[in-house]
Amino acid sequence: MGATATRTQLRFDTGRTSLDLVAAAVPGPGTGSGAAAGSPERLVEWLRGAGLVPRGAEVPADGAWSRRFVELGAVVARLVEARLAGRAAGEGDVKALNDAALASPPAPRAVRAADGTLTRGLAGEPDCAGLLGAVARDALDLLTDPVAAGRLRRCEGDGCTLVYLDTSRGRRRRWCSSETCGNRERVARHRRRAVATATRV
Repeated sequence: MGATATRTQLRFDTGRTSLDLVAAAVPGPGTGSGAAAGSPERLVEWLRGAGLVPRGAEVPADGAWSRRFVELGAVVARLVEARLAGRAAGEGDVKALNDAALASPPAPRAVRAADGTLTRGLAGEPDCAGLLGAVARDALDLLTDPVAAGRLRRCEGDGCTLVYLDTSRGRRRRWCSSETCGNRERVARHRRRAVATATRV
């Protein structure tokens, strides 16, 4: 999705739903700068893009939903920062994550489409606590799995703070996205070479 001057893009390239929430809901360089928290409509767009609700499902989101997702995103961000820094996680943040994870995510249901194929639906109307629970469980699984947590990386792009899960072969991924930060780095490298060549002439 391309960004515009008035609409910040939503990011889904971190490798985990909980990290995608941090990218979308926690303002900061390299993140979505609160893109999912700007309005209930944007939050619903993020929920659909993250695969937490099917595209056609009605989501009764309101401003309270947005605030709660921002709060959970901030909790996950602090827990991830603690893991990357090698320090103990904050007791309050651990409790907040555990409390959020208690709610059962909305149950999926197979729905027959007009052409007879099966598509994904929900057994009932999605609620805020259940959707928060799905994200919290993803974060809990990530942060309590030593192998997965050991693959957390911060983007090396200039000014980017986004954290992603490095599942690349050889664990040598350097950027949150090759198309964004990776491309900017390649362009900057090309310009530096062009300037160096011009000064030698």
